[in-house]
Amino acid sequence: MSATEPTLTEVAEVAAGEATLVLRLGGPLQSWGDRSVFNRRDTRPEPTKSGVLGLLAAAAGRDREEPPGELLELRMGVRVDQPGTLLRDYHTVSNYRGRPLPQAGVSAKGVQKTTSPAKYTHITQRFYLQDAVFLAALQGPAAFVRALADALRRPAFPLALGRRSCPPTQPLFLAVREAPLEEVLRTEPWQASQTAKHLYARGRRATVDLSATLDDPDSEDSLNDVPQSFAPRDRRFVSRRIRHTWVSLPTGLSHPDPDPAADGHDPFALLGW
Repeated sequence: MSATEPTLTEVAEVAAGEATLVLRLGGPLQSWGDRSVFNRRDTRPEPTKSGVLGLLAAAAGRDREEPPGELLELRMGVRVDQPGTLLRDYHTVSNYRGRPLPQAGVSAKGVQKTTSPAKYTHITQRFYLQDAVFLAALQGPAAFVRALADALRRPAFPLALGRRSCPPTQPLFLAVREAPLEEVLRTEPWQASQTAKHLYARGRRATVDLSATLDDPDSEDSLNDVPQSFAPRDRRFVSRRIRHTWVSLPTGLSHPDPDPAADGHDPFALLGW
């Protein structure tokens, strides 16, 4: 054994020094944007690291001007338990006094110019995920993870799923596990709604395959969603390496709903089809 190779005791001590925070991110609406272009605000199909770390920072009572600090040391993984559907929200914005809307440019005196020709309404589009559920896991120093768990139980600021208009449903905090990140993603129970579970299990399927994304410095894929600053006027991000994988879980239903076709029932028989 080389002088730089850790002993089994040292490996056990390192593992014991870390824990994994497990969250359920579910709600009527979520929006995890990583870019905004003019009057369009998109959402990614799963939570961003900046959005999840921002939620933890809000729970801990951190000011938005405060650097992320040790939050950046957390290794994150997200499992898509219920993908939901995409919702487009159509907006129009007008001046309530009936005046022309301003433009980005300013005059020589520093006064903001009005649109020319005069424009009285802006059209904006915002995209959301509706009825989605994700399992998010964050691995890091055990003491820090437990402090974040305490903050989630008694959050200092209101918590949101990407935007202020998207509050989470309960439960948000699930557990602190003494297990590695990927093991948590592969073993934590399926968090989909009972309706979604029964719909999936109609074909007597006892397991479900779920996609997952986790931090992996050895992967070639990347996402530009690691926050360097939460300050509203100085939002900055860097990339992280990620790996996509699949996990198979039991549905949790002891008696899956039978498939009508398997029992010889034809729902269109009465129609003569």
